[in-house]
Amino acid sequence: MRKLIFVLLAIMGFSPLFCQEKATSCKYTVLLTGASFASPENGWFELGCEKLDAVCMNRAIGGEAIANTANRMMDGTLYSPEELENIDALVIMHVHDKDVFEGSMLKAKYTDYPTPFDRSNYAAAYDYVIKRYITECYNLQFDEKSKYYGNKMGKPVIIVLCTHWHDARTLLNSSIRKLAAKWGLPLVEFDKNIGFSKAELHPVTGEQTSLIYAQDSQITDGVKYGWHPRRGKDQYIQQRMAAVFVDVMKRILSVKPGL
Repeated sequence: MRKLIFVLLAIMGFSPLFCQEKATSCKYTVLLTGASFASPENGWFELGCEKLDAVCMNRAIGGEAIANTANRMMDGTLYSPEELENIDALVIMHVHDKDVFEGSMLKAKYTDYPTPFDRSNYAAAYDYVIKRYITECYNLQFDEKSKYYGNKMGKPVIIVLCTHWHDARTLLNSSIRKLAAKWGLPLVEFDKNIGFSKAELHPVTGEQTSLIYAQDSQITDGVKYGWHPRRGKDQYIQQRMAAVFVDVMKRILSVKPGL
């Protein structure tokens, strides 16, 4: 029965919370939004949350994009008001090879954007998500039901961005770095720390190293690269990504008294 519940939650876009049964004793609560590289069957985020002693809120769904995250914020399915109270960090791993920085169509406020979003402008959708999350956290100071009521800064904001798992997606990886720098956001640089580079072929296979770690492949600029890394907590790349993720999170999560 419990396994069936977990399967149903995954289909609905909600992963089981690894710390749920002892949530009051967990140090942190971390929410992840993303698509197929972040969805629960991968394992890196779940492994990372276990290491961090964090409630694991994996809301990534394969096939989605940052536009879907924006729309889910609008309809209240990315997180509830109660969950917003407790989220220590919002992690975004939407890594389609698109320009997420280009600013010609950005709006001053998230409320200025026409909605719902489609996938025509990844930079605008990222901008909406970032601005909306910052605004919602700030405005908790005016909510009498919030523990942040009366706090001049509202709820402190931690938004974490991610590169692709390797360095072949050059447009995304370069523009996400610009976006992180623009907002002063921490960045999980999977591509720099995964342990190989597209600049050098594997000395035995003569092909891109990413291929030996992937379950499928993708052609980019005429070159075949690994597409989705092999999934499961027992897979090396998932473990490596978890280690890179944990290293960043340990440096940026707040130190809480008594923990």
